[in-house]
Amino acid sequence: MRAALASAAAVAAILATAAPASAINSYNATPAPERTEVGALVATWDNDANPATPDRVDWVCSGTMVDRDTFLTAAHCTSDWPAGVRFYVSLDQDVQSGLDASAQQYPGDPAAVARAVAVEGVAHSDPAYPGNSADAHDIAVIQLPAQQVAARWSFTPTQLPTAGQLDQLGPRGLNSTPFVVAGYGTQEAVNGPGGQTHPGGGVRVKAPVTFDALNKTWVRLAMTAPQGNGGACYGDSGGPNFATIGGTRTLVSTTITGDAPCYATNVTYRLDTPSARTFLAPFTALP
Repeated sequence: MRAALASAAAVAAILATAAPASAINSYNATPAPERTEVGALVATWDNDANPATPDRVDWVCSGTMVDRDTFLTAAHCTSDWPAGVRFYVSLDQDVQSGLDASAQQYPGDPAAVARAVAVEGVAHSDPAYPGNSADAHDIAVIQLPAQQVAARWSFTPTQLPTAGQLDQLGPRGLNSTPFVVAGYGTQEAVNGPGGQTHPGGGVRVKAPVTFDALNKTWVRLAMTAPQGNGGACYGDSGGPNFATIGGTRTLVSTTITGDAPCYATNVTYRLDTPSARTFLAPFTALP
């Protein structure tokens, strides 16, 4: 999700217009079938307040498995939904095609459509969300049945950062650190009749980004194409930003927001801070 901390339900209207194609920005991006720990958050919800019609089912955000049963994402992806929303996680490379196929197989049965591509879980958002500009507390997890996840996908959970790891690198260290963003989101804005659209989405893709700025809870990453960067866009919210530190790929932050056209900056929530670690500690072991 980009541009504002709107709910995932609000951004679903944008995603509904996206045709199956590549995710992340189209420039300097490549498919990421090897990033099997990165997944899509799928939801079913009452989209029209009419109990006589089937709930809508769609992928809405991205995220990462931090252990065998914990999927890390953003709190704005799990908040402000209609009553009765259900959350699922898929680690498929192409979630959109899977949803399209299962919708034809199970017409009018959104739960069956979701189960065909994903495993249902329970969402836990930071109770301090939405916080403020200094600390949005925009972090959440989906707790999943580990046996069901293991029966469907093979993956190695991601490495989380140690406390204050980005601070310890310092400006010079951060500038020389390779960063990669991954997710299932749409491409950058395309101008056309009626205004801008964001094509693509629903496929796991990665792109390089470079360090821009750091403060107490946020790390900003540059998505500028001339520097060889790609970047995140709508639907990448909650997804990982990896940094290679000391030869280890480490999930240092999650995508939260950025510029509306998805060309310039990925604003990401740090995972090495006291507030992020306090939230995560009950759900997963921290380094």
